[in-house]
Amino acid sequence: MTAAMPISLDVNGEHVDAHVLPRLNLADFLREHLQLTGTHVGCEHGVCGACTVRVNGEIVRSCLMLAVQTHGASVETIEGLSDSGEIADLQAAFRERNALQCGFCTPAMLMAAQDLLKQHTRLSMRSRPQRGRAWRAREDRGTRKSLGPLGAGSAEFVYRQGGSTAEP
Repeated sequence: MTAAMPISLDVNGEHVDAHVLPRLNLADFLREHLQLTGTHVGCEHGVCGACTVRVNGEIVRSCLMLAVQTHGASVETIEGLSDSGEIADLQAAFRERNALQCGFCTPAMLMAAQDLLKQHTRLSMRSRPQRGRAWRAREDRGTRKSLGPLGAGSAEFVYRQGGSTAEP
């Protein structure tokens, strides 16, 4: 039997010390050990993006990362971003524009959308999160419309409609 390993990390600004099995993924650690259930597990292959969290400021798929890999790291979940108010405007925009879909992926979509807004000052249909992150806003008009007024500074969201540029 494999022995549990000690890890020490910050989760949503709070220090956490734990003992975990080496094969435990970060998503399960967050959900089962810390009761942070906003991080969802969908495909368990890193394709759907429902398990998106931030590790040291970069969004990652927590179903593909082992909890032991976060030793000494800073992890942020949807609960942390929501409680801090960091994504309040984005949450309101998703709600007002009916971009919630079924709700299962919404926490991860909010995290990815917030990251996208940080990356780009002008968004377009071609604007997508970097490093292979799952993003379905192209297929969902409500999600695209939610990003419109929220970019940093003078960011604007545009999309092509019949060859012309128009706001959603």
